[in-house]
Amino acid sequence: MSALVEPGDVHTIAPEMPAIFDGMKLAAVATVLYFLVRCLNLKSPTAPPDITYRDTPLNRYLLKSCPILIKEYEPPLLWGKSGHLQTALYGKMGRVSSPNPCGVRKYLLMQDGATATFDLFESLGDHRTGDDITMVICPGIGNHSEKHYIRTFVNHSQRQGYRCAVLNHLGSLPNIELTSPRMFTYGCTWEFAAMVGSIKRAFPQTLLIVVGFSLGGNIVCKFLGENRINQERVLCCVSVCQGYSALRAQKTFLQWDQCRRLYNFVMADNMKKIILSHRGSLFGMNSSKMEDADLSRLYTATSLMQIDDNIMRKFHGHDTLKEYYEKESCVHYIHNINVPLLLVNSSDDPLVHQSLLTIPRTLAEKKPNVIFALTLHGGHLGFFEGAVLFPQPLTWMDKVIVGYANAICQWERHRPPCLRTRRKVSHSTYIYRRTHTHTRYCYY
Repeated sequence: MSALVEPGDVHTIAPEMPAIFDGMKLAAVATVLYFLVRCLNLKSPTAPPDITYRDTPLNRYLLKSCPILIKEYEPPLLWGKSGHLQTALYGKMGRVSSPNPCGVRKYLLMQDGATATFDLFESLGDHRTGDDITMVICPGIGNHSEKHYIRTFVNHSQRQGYRCAVLNHLGSLPNIELTSPRMFTYGCTWEFAAMVGSIKRAFPQTLLIVVGFSLGGNIVCKFLGENRINQERVLCCVSVCQGYSALRAQKTFLQWDQCRRLYNFVMADNMKKIILSHRGSLFGMNSSKMEDADLSRLYTATSLMQIDDNIMRKFHGHDTLKEYYEKESCVHYIHNINVPLLLVNSSDDPLVHQSLLTIPRTLAEKKPNVIFALTLHGGHLGFFEGAVLFPQPLTWMDKVIVGYANAICQWERHRPPCLRTRRKVSHSTYIYRRTHTHTRYCYY
């Protein structure tokens, strides 16, 4: 017999239950949106760069002639206000639809047996002033002329009438073997000096625009400040996203705010790969300063500081990590630069702590030849522009450097002849042997 179901035994879902479920869904969606807004920094406004400078005729002319420096920088709406995404996109992809410039690879044999290489790209037209002008470019850590952001910048500069020479950091090219037990370091200027000297001799009438990205910014500023003769025939210098003082930066790289400790680990891993790819040259040569114990410590290193202490400082005989960072940081030399100097940083750069930005700001307040531009967004060497989602091929950074260089060239052109930058061959204090070997190549 089937049991009779009493009316009171039937249970129904109360009408308010679906509303509760809908409320939970809405709360989950709201939570996700909240974190997206926070992580993507969508509520952050767009703004012009914060410009620090002394009020001089030259600086007024530069800001008028390079209006992009005082206009709003507008990153892509959906993700461009996140310094992490700007940095990650630069690190992973470099640039959008990067061009393929053709150039000639030059080789210079250094006094210690190292072979420096740089790539030379001729201009794709006359410069607007009619002058012969060469951009000498120093890339970021472990980078070279084949990186997408360098290719994009070189192509843009070529089209504006600039010849470009790009240093390949010693050991950064996977197909170029080291010929001495040494590779690039944070502030060694030897290879950059060799490239500049070679350009000056090859093109006696050319004037120079000096450009450095990240670590390259430290190298070019240190090079110009080391000796006044290095500033001969230099029209100006532009440094983008450097940290100015390795000694002060090392403490911030161990902090977790802005995920800086994570970036430190990733960059250390990349450095390990570069060093290990040249282990035969760095650890196997009789003149090597490295020991087997250094190689063992390299395998277990999880930060740039550990690698610098166990490996990098020994290339130049520094006794301590502190000494290495002090001797190789441009902060001790940058005040000696007298040519026009543009320093560019981003407030949301996850690699450069805000405390380090007092260095360029103070310098710009004291020296009339310095302009410090601090953007609200841009990350580390990102500075992508775009409407909503997709970035443009050219970045704000590319446009600013070339725009500033154009303004400097126009200013120089209209100066009285007696005040113009002298075109003469200097006698470099750096010693190296020249070789005439070169390779013509294109990127594909």
